[in-house]
Amino acid sequence: MTASFTTLGACIGLVLAIILIVKKVNPTYSLILGALVGGIIGSGDLVLTVNTMVSGASSMISSVLRIMTSGVLAGTLIKTGSAEKIAEVIVSKLGEKRAIIAVAIATMIICAVGVFIDISVITVAPIALAIGERAGYNKPSLLLAMIGGGKAGNILSPNPNTIAVSEAFKVDLTSLMLKNLVPAFFALVVTCILATLLSKKNGSMVTEDDLEVREDKSLPSFLQAIIGPVVVIVLLGLRPVAGITIDPLIALPAGGFICSLVCGKIKGFKNQAEFGLSKVVGVSVLLIGTGTIAGIIKASALQYDFINLLDYLNMPAFLLAPIAGILMAGATASTTAGATIAAQTFAGTLTASGVSALSAGAMIHAGATVIDSLPHGSFFHATGGAAGMKIGERMKLIPYEACIGLTSTVVATIIYLLGF
Repeated sequence: MTASFTTLGACIGLVLAIILIVKKVNPTYSLILGALVGGIIGSGDLVLTVNTMVSGASSMISSVLRIMTSGVLAGTLIKTGSAEKIAEVIVSKLGEKRAIIAVAIATMIICAVGVFIDISVITVAPIALAIGERAGYNKPSLLLAMIGGGKAGNILSPNPNTIAVSEAFKVDLTSLMLKNLVPAFFALVVTCILATLLSKKNGSMVTEDDLEVREDKSLPSFLQAIIGPVVVIVLLGLRPVAGITIDPLIALPAGGFICSLVCGKIKGFKNQAEFGLSKVVGVSVLLIGTGTIAGIIKASALQYDFINLLDYLNMPAFLLAPIAGILMAGATASTTAGATIAAQTFAGTLTASGVSALSAGAMIHAGATVIDSLPHGSFFHATGGAAGMKIGERMKLIPYEACIGLTSTVVATIIYLLGF
């Protein structure tokens, strides 16, 4: 197939978008403007550029719809106190001596059941800081435990990034989630090791001023808290187990409704859903902007030049998947945007090269967690703020986070090589 845009044009557009994002311009507008400029430079045809941008954005609509409905589950888990209860029980059961492990597991599970990774960290942070203050853990070790656990849970979750990758490769969402089960486990283990080592180094300690002061509020029982996520898992699991397809568009809000019902908060379901929607509107709009530049990159010669480069370096084509996930997520400082651009751009090339769609999607998805938390993205600042850390200290965690993401990426790639 003949490319409509040059590699140079696509790269210039992407670089422009990155520069604008770093300069604090709205990421969606940055991506749209980058796509426009890159398309014009790469083809010299304004009409072709705009049509390709519109086509790219249109390809995101099915993902956006599923992501918007996933907000119902996230909203009910947070507003009913279910997410907090799950975290509280895990931390209390494992105890203060295993606080690092408890914090990591709690964040992983909350993220894995459908709460976005930044919200998962924010949800667990008050509990983690309270435990840390009593047990004498420093902030960097606690935050790394939360971020690493969140990264592990993110590649197992029905979150926007997973939905976008499954849509791009046209694979079952549940199958994609299960494909990264082993990589997520290894990421969790590395998280616990690194966070434990970090706890023995100098770092700002948790003080009483860092602890959240709030009025007592009733939380649901642990059983009530987990029923909603369990319903989602069961509904999504019907396809591979029984051949019955329940689309995430149905399963995710259904789990949210059940969560609200069993927690006795059904009267507030409308507000819970609206809260959840407010949390996904930003990422939904971002995906539309992502679609415009993904459309330009997908229609450019970049993917062919990338393959030619791998051939020149005698590197196998399957490495395109993890490398694309790493680079695109780093460029956008977003797991969702990076995974989406990589998947939209290289899905056809990877499958044509003989890489199974499920394996390619899993490798891209894992790769998108390596350097997705760079300072030009919101995740970096949201998580640092949740732990009350200064930017300089937060920056020092980036290499540790990269190690965690790289662990899951390497394991996902090994699994592909072993033919599992």
